[in-house]
Parts: sequence; C-alpha cells; structure tokens
Amino acid sequence: MTATDTALQAAPAHKARGYWATVGRRIVRDKVSMACALVLLAILLAAIFAPYLHLADPYQGSMVRRLRHIGTPGYPLGTDELGRDMLSRLIYGGRLSLLIGILPVILAFGIGTSLGLVAGYAGGWANTAIMRTVDVFYAFPSVLLAIAISGVLGAGVVNSIVSLTVVFVPQITRVAESVTTGVRNLDFVDAARASGAGALTIMRVHMLGNVLGPIFVYATGLISVSMILAAGLSFLGLGTKPPEPEWGLMLNTLRTAIYVNPWVAAMPGVMIFAVSICFNLLSDGLRSAMDIRN
Repeated sequence: MTATDTALQAAPAHKARGYWATVGRRIVRDKVSMACALVLLAILLAAIFAPYLHLADPYQGSMVRRLRHIGTPGYPLGTDELGRDMLSRLIYGGRLSLLIGILPVILAFGIGTSLGLVAGYAGGWANTAIMRTVDVFYAFPSVLLAIAISGVLGAGVVNSIVSLTVVFVPQITRVAESVTTGVRNLDFVDAARASGAGALTIMRVHMLGNVLGPIFVYATGLISVSMILAAGLSFLGLGTKPPEPEWGLMLNTLRTAIYVNPWVAAMPGVMIFAVSICFNLLSDGLRSAMDIRN
C-alpha cells in the first residue's frame, strides 16, 4: 500500500473527527443549550443519588402536617395532601418520570433506526412492507394510541414504557427511512457496493454513521413529548400506581388541593414543564450545531 492510499483512507476519519469537534465547540458556545444541559444534569443526578441526599421519607405521611405551604420550616417545598414532604417526593419522583420519559425514546431510537435503515436501503417490497405498517400507526394521534395501548396492557411502569415505545417507533422509522433514502445512492455507497461489500456491511459500516446524526437530533426532541405523555398516562391512572412518587401521578392526587394550596399542587407540573422545555431547547441547540451550512 502506497503513502497516497494511506492518506486517502485516513482523510474521511480525519474529516469526521473535525466535524464532530466543530459540533462540540458550537454546542458549548450556545449558552441556552448549556444552561438546559446543566439543569437536566442536576435533576438527573439528584434523582439518581436521592438515597444519599438525606431527604425525608417520600412515603411517610401525617395528616397533622398535610398541605403545608412552601417555606414551612423543615419542609422547603411544603407537603402534599397526605403530609408527605414535597421536596423528597419531587426528587424521588424524578426517577420514575425520567425513566418512563427517556427509556421509550431510547428503545424506539434503536428499533426505528434499524427499521428505517433497512427500508431506506433495500427499497422495493421491504420498504413497502415496513413503511405501510408504519403508516397504520399514523392513523391514530399519539395521545390516543398511548392511552389505548396502556388501557389494553393495564397500568404499570413497564406497560407505560411499552406503549410509549410503540408510539415513537413509527415516527423515528419514517425519519430514518427518509435520511437513508437520501444517502444510499451517494458515491461512497456505490463504491462499497462495487467492492463486493454485503448489504449488512454497507448499512452498518458505511451508512449508519451518516444517518445517525439527524435521527438522534429528532429523537432528542421526542423526549419532551414522551415526558408529557408519560405524565398524562399516570395522571389518568394508566401509568405509575400509588403510592410511588411520579410527577404525573402527583398532579392527579394533588388536583383536589389546588384551591387550598395551589403553589404546592403546581410543583409537579413545574417539574414536567422545566424538563420538557429543557429537552426541547437542547434539541434545537443540537440541530443548529450540526447544521454545517451555518
């Protein structure tokens, strides 16, 4: 192998490293995206390390101290309708809320990307079979589809994750198929095909890295939708079961106290809104950073 061949093989890798380094620098310079990332990181770390923060027992209640106001000594965010510490329940509730909101998108990202990659590269009957099946799910709004699947499977964390994964797989599959279709006839794919590489090798080695970026950005934006849908399922009694702390379920149980102590009753909704808007803004920042035309 000559020095020229070696340089030609190293050029794409160097170019890819340069591109992602540029994306990293641009996202770090985006103050809004970094602020949102820090907020999400703080909430995530607090939820993960909740047992080590010496918080009050999120399940221990007392009718004597129910619906204490924000700022009450010993209860910085007040207490709920059963006298349980709101700060503790909000932090512990982040565990289930983030799990049900993020895990379905991760699962749908893996399944949808695989289906879209196959459909976009293979074309023909494989594309028709996959995409027409995906179109069936688009006949139903996401909210109604999630409620219907959860209603059939029953309440519970696992069933909520399954129902939300089914909701998001068609959306990611369609994006992955569209991106793959635009890449499959490019020169580097034709060169790999002419060299005798198999279909699986071409999709895994040559195409996957070129289509993951747009799909990842789109999936990041879906997390905010997933958080809201997960909270909605719990609010309707189709998600987490009492007495587990979860933001949507907490909204449901506190709705009767909104006229007595509205600020405490609104706290789970504030957490859902904050996390959702942060994921939305972070997704927008990633999209802008990866747009090389800018």
